[in-house]
Amino acid sequence: MVLNPTPELVSSLYWITLIAVIVSSASGVLIAGFKKFDLFGVIIIAVATGLGGGSLRDMLLDREVFWIYDQVFFIASIGSAFFIFITARLMVISHRFFLIPDAAGLAAFAVAGTLVSLMAGVPWLVASFMGVMTGTMGGVFRDILSNEPPLVFHSPLYATVSWLGSLLFIGLLYMDVDVTVASVVAGLCIFFARLLALHFNINLPVFRFKS
Repeated sequence: MVLNPTPELVSSLYWITLIAVIVSSASGVLIAGFKKFDLFGVIIIAVATGLGGGSLRDMLLDREVFWIYDQVFFIASIGSAFFIFITARLMVISHRFFLIPDAAGLAAFAVAGTLVSLMAGVPWLVASFMGVMTGTMGGVFRDILSNEPPLVFHSPLYATVSWLGSLLFIGLLYMDVDVTVASVVAGLCIFFARLLALHFNINLPVFRFKS
C-alpha cells in the first residue's frame, strides 16, 4: 500500500505529529522533574522524548528529518517543556500522571510513524513496525538520559499496543476508511489499551531460564 500525499493527508499528518510532539515532550519533562534536573536538562529530555522517535524513523527512511525541515515542531517541544516546568511549580503533580501524556504520545506517534512510512512506499508490515519505533524510541532516549531502565522493556503492553494499533490503522485504510477517521480510531484504541494495561497490570510473558 502506497498513500499519495494529498493535501488532506499531509494536513492530517502535520497535526497528528504536532500533538504527538507536545504530549511526548510533556511526559519527558515530568520524568526529568522527578529526577530534579535543571531547566536545561528538562529541555534536553523534552526534545529527546518529543523528537527522538520521529528523527530515527526519518533517517531510516532516508527522508528529511521532520523537525529540521519545519522548526515549528522544535518550538512546540521546547514550549511544552517550559509549560510543564512552570506548571509543576504552581500545582502538585503525581508521579503517575506522566503515564497519561506518555500514552497519548505513544498513540499519536504510532499512527504518524505508520502514516509517514506508508507515504514513503514502505511495505505494510515494516510500516507498522516503523509506527512502533516512532512511538517508543523517544521514550527509550528519555529513559536512558534519565538513567532509568527503558519503560518499553518492562511496562505493561507498551510496544505491544502500539504495534497492534498500527496494524489496526493499516487495516482500516485497506478497508477504505477515511484517513482522519482511521487515525482517530487507531490512536484512541492505543491510548485506552495502554491505560487499561497499566490499570490491570497486563504484561507479556517474561523470559526465564528453566531452573
